Amino acid sequence: MGPASASSRRERTRAATVEEIKRTALTLMRESGAADVRFTDIARAMGLTPPALYRYFADRDELLTALVADSFNSLSEALIATRDAVPADDLGARLLATCSAYRSWALGDPQRFALIFGVPVPGYTAPPDGPTVEAGQRAISHLASLVLDTERLGRLGDPLVAPATSQFLESAAERLAPFEGAVRPQTYQALMLSWSAVHGFVSLEAYGHFGWADQATRDQLFTAQVRMAAGVAGLVPPEA
Repeated sequence: MGPASASSRRERTRAATVEEIKRTALTLMRESGAADVRFTDIARAMGLTPPALYRYFADRDELLTALVADSFNSLSEALIATRDAVPADDLGARLLATCSAYRSWALGDPQRFALIFGVPVPGYTAPPDGPTVEAGQRAISHLASLVLDTERLGRLGDPLVAPATSQFLESAAERLAPFEGAVRPQTYQALMLSWSAVHGFVSLEAYGHFGWADQATRDQLFTAQVRMAAGVAGLVPPEA
């Protein structure tokens, strides 16, 4: 076996161990119901000593950064797959499919949902230019793409909100820059309100606050919520 083969095998072994560490951390988070995790607990679950983990992650924050980026990427993949299974010109159905994928992903793994959208982990701050920012922006950009598609097809209506304030324009300037004027500030403002409404519904459901309603009722309520959000942003609503 040559040096290249030995190096390749070491790289595969290292990659497998990194994935095992992340899986173990997520398992412990799900068991504890908290987004925080300690190296000592991970090492104990894997049959390792805590110092051994530092060969793979510099510290807990680096591990959390990897877990957050992975979670955003998983969400992004779910949104793309579901949205793209619907014809591009069926705008209402694509909106509902995208929002439903967001909902399904959250309900399928509430702990990962909490990791990226819940209460910040004490003492952890994501790197300002790190992988979590890029992955998070990519995931949320799939919602913004629905606006661009609707505009391209000439079916984007006026948002049902007040004109964007100067404060909002100043705060949102950096986020609007990639759209190069394709998204009006008032539409972007309405999109943020619409996404907040859908996200709020999903959060309530993911954490058990709709336990009084059966599945069919929750599904109906969610569709109504998406239709309301579409109206706020000037998007084509899904069929009732």
